[in-house]
Amino acid sequence: MRTHARPWWQRALLTREMLTFLILVVAWVVAASVVRGFDGPLTITYLVLDVAPVLLIALPMTLIIATGEIDLSVASVVGLSSVTFGLLYQAGLGLGVAVLASVLLGAVCGAVNGALVAYAGLPSLAVTIGSLALYRGLAVGLLGTTAVTGFPETWTDGATANLGESPYPVITLGLLLLVAVFAVLLHATPFGRNVLDIGRSSEAARFSGVDVKRTLLILFVLSGAVSALAGVYYTLRYGSARGDNATGLELQVVAAVLLGGVSIFGGRGAIHGVVAGVLLIGVLGSALRLEGVTVNVINIVIGTALVVSVVAPRIAGGLRVRRRSVAAPDGGSAAPPHEPPRFAAGAHGDPGGGSAVGQRTQGDER
Repeated sequence: MRTHARPWWQRALLTREMLTFLILVVAWVVAASVVRGFDGPLTITYLVLDVAPVLLIALPMTLIIATGEIDLSVASVVGLSSVTFGLLYQAGLGLGVAVLASVLLGAVCGAVNGALVAYAGLPSLAVTIGSLALYRGLAVGLLGTTAVTGFPETWTDGATANLGESPYPVITLGLLLLVAVFAVLLHATPFGRNVLDIGRSSEAARFSGVDVKRTLLILFVLSGAVSALAGVYYTLRYGSARGDNATGLELQVVAAVLLGGVSIFGGRGAIHGVVAGVLLIGVLGSALRLEGVTVNVINIVIGTALVVSVVAPRIAGGLRVRRRSVAAPDGGSAAPPHEPPRFAAGAHGDPGGGSAVGQRTQGDER
């Protein structure tokens, strides 16, 4: 039987995910005490409506970052799917067909990213920055500065309707379902274990039988399809299809995932932590808006949280290595050098001499 150095309750509670939950609770209590109107039922309604697209996109993004990659094109896919959905409805297609076509387009966008990253061996950072501009350009080019409006009220009202007399919108049910699906996928299936194995070392995962390239392709397709679904929701919630919808949303998504404890270097992550990270950003945004803070200042706060979520674990890991080195009788071994994240290196799983940069060492602190 496997033994652990720490008891089970310490392994369950003393984690980065639980720290994010604790910060979320503190932020909620402080906001409810200080910010006028924050503790009302409307706060819960608008909080869920606001975080819904962020949470949707953050779920597949969690798996991508857990492999050591990243997808920065998600917000542009939201805009492109929004425009596609609006134009197809304007052309006379049924809304169900328009939704399906938009999601399929998002999957194709994700497949393009995935093929370039997994099979061409290009860095996902460069690939998705390029597709970010490409997909946004297509969205704005298709619709220009105009917008498609006039969607049926049954659909637009349904996007914001509440469950009976409760403050929770109907979309809460869909979010809970998708959270459960992705939690099972990451934590209770061989596919999820493969994702984390790739994040620890794609080369070792490949030698153990994991199809690294196919796994990455599937993840990017998932990211594109779910982002497109978020674009449809975004359109129906605001009743407007525009090419600039959700501009800059990728910042909130990446910040929420990293705040939720997912390692930017891959190999570590949990869905419940990401949910807490999304809610934390939502609470901060809602409280600041109620206080009359501008969007630019809110973006500064979110950007700062993103930087802290990356730097703080790195500093903590360095301090742990230093403490162990001092405590070791022989002075300990030197700390491993800091390596760049894999998404900046590319050549994922390339057996023919792809870049070794980004391959993690066992002793590296996450």
